[in-house]
Amino acid sequence: MGFTVKNLISSIKNLAPYLQEKAEMLNSADAQLGDGDIGISLVRGVETIIKEINELPDDVGIAFLKCAQAFTRVSGSSYGTLLATGLMSAAKECKGKTEIPWDNIENLLSGALEAMIQRGKGALGQKTVLDVIEAARVAVSSISSGSQINSKILSAVEVTLVEFRNMPAQQGRARMFGQRSAGLDDPGMLAFKTIVEGLVEKK
Repeated sequence: MGFTVKNLISSIKNLAPYLQEKAEMLNSADAQLGDGDIGISLVRGVETIIKEINELPDDVGIAFLKCAQAFTRVSGSSYGTLLATGLMSAAKECKGKTEIPWDNIENLLSGALEAMIQRGKGALGQKTVLDVIEAARVAVSSISSGSQINSKILSAVEVTLVEFRNMPAQQGRARMFGQRSAGLDDPGMLAFKTIVEGLVEKK
């Protein structure tokens, strides 16, 4: 069995309290290189989805679209806009489908990455969320089981954070800090890691 809206709902319910727990940490990381609001932006977006979660249809594409729209309504941050852009790309690919094979997740991540690059005018290698999404895409390229997805992505994201940590930021507001951004995790990359952590099913 592949990915369904039931999986999406379960994941969001796990994610909501985890983001609330980690919001202050994310805001603190963001305050060093950005506006200091990335944590609360994520919390607001997910809380909005939670309010509408019982209205999500079985169509995976429409469900992704509703999630994207929720982030668009409550988040004025560039990060929220990028996340919504990625979700909209996935929504387009999944429209009309009630189940997505696990081995199609790579294609969804690839499409989301391309859409986010076009929207944000960024590129790989600039120490942004794009780099961890690319790492996630590569990590799931040979996976056909849903039980392996989150752990593989999380491991890849953790490695990528370490790989880029000592590099200066080259995109977004963080680039204004130049060499002072070296040694600090990019807030967007750290936020993506936190999202993946929160999506893991709690036993």
